[in-house]
Amino acid sequence: MDKNTDVVVIGGGYAGVTAANRLAHGDNVSVTLINPRPDFVERIRLHQLVGGTHDAVVDYGQVLAENIRLMVDSVATIDAAGRSVALTTGGTVGYDYLIYAVGSGSAEPDVPGAAEFAHPIATLEEARRLRPVVDAAPASAPVTVVGSGPTGIETAAELAEEGRAVTLVCGQVLGPYLHPRGRRSVARTLAELGVTVLQGPGARVAAVTRDAVRLDDGRELPSRVTVWATGFGVPDLAARSGLSTDAVGRLLTDETLTSVDDARIVAAGDAAAPADAPFRMSCQAAGQLGTRAARTVLSRIAGERPAPLNLRFAGQCISLGRRTGIFQFASLDDHANPFYLGGRPGAKLKEFICKYTVKQLVNEARKSGPRPERGNAAPATVGRAA
Repeated sequence: MDKNTDVVVIGGGYAGVTAANRLAHGDNVSVTLINPRPDFVERIRLHQLVGGTHDAVVDYGQVLAENIRLMVDSVATIDAAGRSVALTTGGTVGYDYLIYAVGSGSAEPDVPGAAEFAHPIATLEEARRLRPVVDAAPASAPVTVVGSGPTGIETAAELAEEGRAVTLVCGQVLGPYLHPRGRRSVARTLAELGVTVLQGPGARVAAVTRDAVRLDDGRELPSRVTVWATGFGVPDLAARSGLSTDAVGRLLTDETLTSVDDARIVAAGDAAAPADAPFRMSCQAAGQLGTRAARTVLSRIAGERPAPLNLRFAGQCISLGRRTGIFQFASLDDHANPFYLGGRPGAKLKEFICKYTVKQLVNEARKSGPRPERGNAAPATVGRAA
């Protein structure tokens, strides 16, 4: 009998779970997934967790194939030469191939006071800490959301729909990914929800205090709760392990997602920088990158040459509370076009996408073998540009 090939997947988000499930269907492949949490996080619902309309987690038993070994732990370092990873709780795990899918989290804020007084929202733990802070604030207390990307927009809309007095500080422009037509639609909906949108010259945050946000034009906004949704960073595990990264810290790979340093290490998701040209951070990209990473590993196991990336995008979907949303259509290479679906249909599409994303993982976990690769994934995305 052929010896099993041991594959370790670091990270259990959209990319990691997709890759692990695809690998688990391969012949004589043993898969271990290492993740710091015991549950899968529906990151595209974290704003709902803050708003109290969803818990944003799914049991791994639903989305992981039964033959995947789940280790609830974190990786301290990767020993590429020794083909092993050291765990933060002690011990090591060996591998024949490693998939680096550590995802992303909140970037370190460089604005005075933001780290002390603002509340980030990029991870499950951050969203869970923020929810009771929001609950404890009087309904009339001013809330400031800083960040013009989908996370900021969705959080502002969610809290405004609760009846909160919300100001969204965008910096230069609301929804920079959006086409101007889609941007105008989002602005109208936010205005209807009562959100005050600040953008353009002078609308950058210069400092955060316990009860206010100061803009660079000198304006000071009272703020009982300040939500920080300005950008995302990646863990420094790759750099800490001596692997080549880009300026942000994403693992540098070739167009097959293989590390430029080691053919046994393959990256997927937000922490991958293929050909030093990373894609927009989103679960839409993560799912496709997870699929490609798994196929690269399976090709190498079979002695075949891995195929290069061929990602295709559909657009970006943003919820604007529970009753309204927008799907911004885009070209296959991820450039927004003039077409969008808004209003109630946009909200229904966003909810369908959220449910379908998990259903797709569940279905993949139950499959008995790998299916043919498709160039395009379901249009499930929450863009991570702030």
